[in-house]
Amino acid sequence: MTSTEPRPYSILITDDDPGCRETLRDIVEPEGFRTFLAGSGEEAVDIVREEPIHLALLDMHLPRMTGLETLELVRQINTILPCILVTADATEDLMRRAFSAHAFSIIPKPVSKNVVLYTVVRALTRAYGSLDDKGRDD
Repeated sequence: MTSTEPRPYSILITDDDPGCRETLRDIVEPEGFRTFLAGSGEEAVDIVREEPIHLALLDMHLPRMTGLETLELVRQINTILPCILVTADATEDLMRRAFSAHAFSIIPKPVSKNVVLYTVVRALTRAYGSLDDKGRDD
């Protein structure tokens, strides 16, 4: 899956734990994705307002505003933005609420590199078409 050319996609990674943010960044950046890092839901919303974000990875447990609340706000700014929740406690109730809020998927913590990449590529492909499409007009 590793590409020699950078992909034209930006991923927002939101987690209040710097180690988790860096782990997710270290998984997606070598695949050619540009990353933006946020430590809170409010910061994530600001980034989505100011930058061309193509996908959001959101930790469920953030200070002041949950990942689910953040998802709902960023989707008001960008209605097609695929959002993936990352959580250590994917309960049935959380999964039901996430999917009714149109989360693309939920990834369990600790994260697996293969699961993250597979889910990110699936979400981007569903939202924007083939990731290897060279004839894109961006």
